Amino acid sequence: MDRWKGRVALVTGASVGIGATIAKELVRYGMTVVGCARSLDKIQALAAECKSAGHSGVLIPMKCDLTNAEDIQSMFAAIKAQHKGVDVCINNAGLAHPESLLSGKSSAWKNMLDVNVMALSICTREAYQSMKERNIDDGHIINLNSICGHIVINSGDIHFYTATKYAVSALTEGLRQELREAKTHIRATSISPGIVETEFAHRFYSESPDKASATYSQLKPLEAIDIANAVVYVLSAPPHVQIAEMLLRPVEQQA
Repeated sequence: MDRWKGRVALVTGASVGIGATIAKELVRYGMTVVGCARSLDKIQALAAECKSAGHSGVLIPMKCDLTNAEDIQSMFAAIKAQHKGVDVCINNAGLAHPESLLSGKSSAWKNMLDVNVMALSICTREAYQSMKERNIDDGHIINLNSICGHIVINSGDIHFYTATKYAVSALTEGLRQELREAKTHIRATSISPGIVETEFAHRFYSESPDKASATYSQLKPLEAIDIANAVVYVLSAPPHVQIAEMLLRPVEQQA
């Protein structure tokens, strides 16, 4: 990770869970990390924690509503003005609503598309343009995908969410192909975890706390630090090595 010291990474959805843990780890390795979310309080607290721990990098909280394309572009403009640009883009932000294909709400479907697909694509485009205009040829774009980006689990509640994650799989591979056509050494990686113990299930089953608790009680789930370690491993690979896809799952997880 030495070559990334002092370089700039953007982590979306950095206020809680996997995003917060990734941001903290990259700061520990000496990176300048822009952590974005709609609310800054938790990122500000995490930034203070990193500073008091004596980490060699710095966490910079930045407010951004990822469902708003203009807000995303304003964020990238601010990063350019303050830090020249982005060298690593980690598209971590994602959400799910328990809305089936037969009776789901259109507004919930759109919200998932806006965050899981559109925001990821806009951040990817803006990050690449930032790298290109500064002749950054060793940048990295990492998409936090899901096991649901590879298999369709028999649960109506997550079928539309699954579709958005299949899109992430296709977008990451499409990005890799376009980067090769552009004759650049910028790398693209999809990281697909199985069940991770975060606030995700509690948000998903906000009206059924028992269901949320059961999600994590039936097996030993992955932890956020496991995913952060995967990100560090991917970034640490030699420049000539591209890890296109990394699939992580708990040992006990069946599907």
